[in-house]
Amino acid sequence: MDDQLAAYLEELYRRGSAHDAEKADRLERLRNVETDTARLLAVLVRALGAKRLLELGTSNGYSTLWLADAARSIGGRVLSVDVDPARTAQAREHLARVHLDEFVELRTEDAAMTLSSSTEASWRMIFLDAERPAYAGYWPDLHRVLEPGGLLVVDNVLSHAGEVQELRELVADDGRVTEAVVPIGAGALLVVKDRG
Repeated sequence: MDDQLAAYLEELYRRGSAHDAEKADRLERLRNVETDTARLLAVLVRALGAKRLLELGTSNGYSTLWLADAARSIGGRVLSVDVDPARTAQAREHLARVHLDEFVELRTEDAAMTLSSSTEASWRMIFLDAERPAYAGYWPDLHRVLEPGGLLVVDNVLSHAGEVQELRELVADDGRVTEAVVPIGAGALLVVKDRG
């Protein structure tokens, strides 16, 4: 990551945190991932060589920038979706400012629609940071669209444990995956789809 992008990300995170501190309604907040979580995502993209990346929950594009920079380094691309057109527009502006827009396709659509329309084994890595109560319903498609050996990363599994408990139980009971929680940021659940 070059110094210009690092500085832009630092300022974007600072502004996002200040914005969220002023909003009582959680839906008005940007709810960006913590910087440590973003760094982990970027490392995982590079380690996996994840050229086909799906992000569910773009918000203003903070995490998308990290994913796009990592994708650029390995010749990959990101598809990022969000239900809020204003957030999609913000993300598009941020990506263009740091010249990462060519590595990302942004869509304004529901995560369930994106998952259901994705072909089997079409994603090497998925980052899930959307509306947590819907996660358990996503599980069959999340598993279906991950390629064997692919990785699902779910944010907020420690900070909002109750809201993701049903998904955690589904994952734990599924013999086709291996999972672990990384206690950084708000807690990241890593789920690897078995190759067999």
